[in-house]
Order: sequence, then C-alpha cells, then structure tokens
Amino acid sequence: MSEHDRVAVFIDGSNLYHSLEENCRRADLDFEGFVYRLLAGRTLYRTYYYNILQDAERQQGASEQQKFLASLYKIPRFEVRLGTTKYRGDQLVEKGVDIMLATDLLHYAWEDLYDVAIVVSGDGDFAYAVKTVKNMGKHVEIAAFPVNLSTEMAQIADDRHFFDQEFFKDLWVSGHKQATAGGGGPVAGGAPRRRRRRGGRGRFGGSEAGATQQPPAGDSPRQGQHPSPPGPSSPTSSGF
Repeated sequence: MSEHDRVAVFIDGSNLYHSLEENCRRADLDFEGFVYRLLAGRTLYRTYYYNILQDAERQQGASEQQKFLASLYKIPRFEVRLGTTKYRGDQLVEKGVDIMLATDLLHYAWEDLYDVAIVVSGDGDFAYAVKTVKNMGKHVEIAAFPVNLSTEMAQIADDRHFFDQEFFKDLWVSGHKQATAGGGGPVAGGAPRRRRRRGGRGRFGGSEAGATQQPPAGDSPRQGQHPSPPGPSSPTSSGF
C-alpha cells in the first residue's frame, strides 16, 4: 500500500458509540484526529458517517444531536448520512443505516473514487459488501474492538485495526461529558441497539500480533494532515 492511495473511511456511528461505551466507558471522541490516526499518513478521499436522525418528539435529545451533527459538518471531507427509526413491537430500531453504508461502499468503489476502504464496524452484516468491493480490486480494512468483531469480517478483511484503550488514549475531547451531544437515552446515546447478530466474541476476543495497522499513539500527523486539537470545540461521539 502507498501513502498516495485514496482512502475512504466508512463509520458505523451507532456501532462505534456502543463499542466505545463498552470498552472505554466513554465516547467523547475527537473524530478528525480519529480518522487521521486510521489513515496513518495516507491520503483521505472522504469520511462517511452513518447514524439515525433523533426522534423529533424527544426535543432535548434532538436538539443536542443537532449540535453534535453541526460540529461534524465542520470537519473537512466529512459527510453525514442519516437514517431513521421505527418501532418493532415496543423496540425502537434503526432503519436504513446499514443499507446506506453498504450502498456507498459499493457505489464509490464502482466509480473508482477510492483505492482503500476503512470500515469502522465489526458487524458481519457488511461482509458480503466487503467481499464484493474486494472482488472489484479494492483493498478493505476493518477497524473494531476485537470483542465486537464478527468472525466473518475478521476473516475477510485485507487488514485489521484492532482497537484498544491505548489507541484512543489521546483522542478524547477533554472537558466533555458523555451526554454532551445526546443525553443518556438509548437513541441519543448512539441509536438504539440493533436487533441482529453480533459476532466476534470468543475467537477474536483478543488482539492478534502483527495484525493491527494503528500507528504509535505519539505519532505526529504527516504533511498534509490537519487533525483537530483536543478541546471543547472538537466534535465528539457522545451523541452518535
């Protein structure tokens, strides 16, 4: 792989939020710094972030989410894709998010807009889309905590970024509480839990030596990179 490769980053916002809460007990993430750490000096084509639109009837949560999303819109080459929610019985579930991510992954590969895709999700539901993109000649990397990584996604990825607390050590936005952009509800805190299979616990419950692509935590961004400095103005993942 070359530093001149065009890299597209696809972030499953709800999956990332819940993974951070489970593994780090916080979610106030500096998104711009996070993306550039994944790039490790390569050229960013664009970042795509997927989540649900907060229910307007939850006025406080919707207002806080809008503030959070407004901060994301300020990041260069960062696009937000929003699905909706619906009730399945008494369970509030996502609608359209996975389809949007998979469709963009495939469409932009077909249009040859990127050379490398980094999918920030361990969800096995994306496995077939990843296989198809690989068959089109694209390099696909998966980024997730080992315990949240499905076996199928781990097996099919060209490379894997195994998250741990060290990876995020200097990527937190200081002074922000977890409720900054969405409160503590199941939707505001990163969308409702998805009622679908989640593999990865067990076999990939620990890091594999040599598999991670993450740069050392102290690496400085290379020429052309502009990660945002930590601070209250940086967008956080609190309301994914």
